[in-house]
Amino acid sequence: MRAVRCHELVGPAGLKVDELEAPQAGVGEVLIDVKAAGVNFPEVLLTYGKYQFKPEPPFIPGGEAAGVVSAVGDNVSGLKVGDRVAATMVNGAFAEKVVVPEFAAVKLPDGVSFEVGGITLLTYATTYHALVDRAHLRQGETLLVLGAAGGVGVAAIQLGKHLGARVIAAASTPEKVAFCKQMGADEGICYGTEDLKERIKALTQGEGANVIYDPVGGPYAEAALRGIAWEGRYLVVGFAAGDIPKFPLNLILLKGCQVVGVFWGSFAMRAPELNRANAEHILKWVGEGKLKPHLDATLPFAQAADALQRLEQRAVRGKLALVPFL
Repeated sequence: MRAVRCHELVGPAGLKVDELEAPQAGVGEVLIDVKAAGVNFPEVLLTYGKYQFKPEPPFIPGGEAAGVVSAVGDNVSGLKVGDRVAATMVNGAFAEKVVVPEFAAVKLPDGVSFEVGGITLLTYATTYHALVDRAHLRQGETLLVLGAAGGVGVAAIQLGKHLGARVIAAASTPEKVAFCKQMGADEGICYGTEDLKERIKALTQGEGANVIYDPVGGPYAEAALRGIAWEGRYLVVGFAAGDIPKFPLNLILLKGCQVVGVFWGSFAMRAPELNRANAEHILKWVGEGKLKPHLDATLPFAQAADALQRLEQRAVRGKLALVPFL
C-alpha cells in the first residue's frame, strides 16, 4: 500500500510518500480501506516533534479516517467486511489501509459521505467530551469559543447550540467571525481588533461566559479568563498558538471558577466504551442533519504536506480531508 510518512521532524516538509506492506487485522481489530482522512492540528505538531507524544520517524500521521471494513480479526462481533465506518487512531490514517481496534470504529449512517465521516470524529468527539463530560454545559448557559473558525471551534459552535447554549465565537479576523456566525454562533468577537475581556462583558451584560472553550492558548487566554462568569468552567483543550499560558491563581479564586483539562486522547484510551457511545451520538446527529461538519477542501494524500501547511498558516475554515492517491 502507499502511505504518507514523516521522515524528519522539520514540519510538513518532512512528509514523503512510501510504498509499504499492508497491515493485517489482529485479534479484536478491523482493517479499513481508507476513503478519506481528516487533517488536524496535532499532525502539524507531530511533524515538528512538539506534540504530547513523540513517535520516532518514520511514522504515518493521521488520527481519523473513514472507509470500508475489508477484513476482521478474531473476536470481532459488531463489525463485518463491507461496513462503512469512521474511526479514530493514534496515528496511521494517511494511508490506503489502517488497522484499528473494533471499539475505535463506528458505523457511518446512510447518507454521510466518507469525506464528512473522515473529518468528524476527532474534533466533535473532543468537543463533546469537553462540553458534556468535563464542563457539564447546561441549556441556557453562555459558551465562549476561542479559535472558533477552526475544526474544533466549528464543532464547539454547533455542539454548543445543539445542547441549548448561547454561543459567542471569538476569532482573529472579521471574515472568520462572519464565517462563525454562518456556522451558527449567536455573537462574534474579533480579538484581532477588539478588547476580548470587555466584549465578553458587554455581550453578557457584565455576567461573563459560563463556559470558555480554548483550543488556542497563547496571549488571549488570560483575557478570556478575566471574562468568565462566577463558577464558570475554563476548558483547556490545546495550544494552537504555540505558547502555553500561565494564569494568576488569584483570578481563579476571585471568580470561583474551575480550570478544566480536556485530554480527549487519554480519555478515549481509558474509557473506550464511553468514547464510542459519544461517537455514536455525534454520527447520529450528523446523519440527521443536526450537526454539519464544514469541509473546507479535499486534497489527495500526495498533497498532505500542503494540507498541513495550510493548517499551520491558519488558512483553513473548518476541516480539510485527504483522499487516497488519484
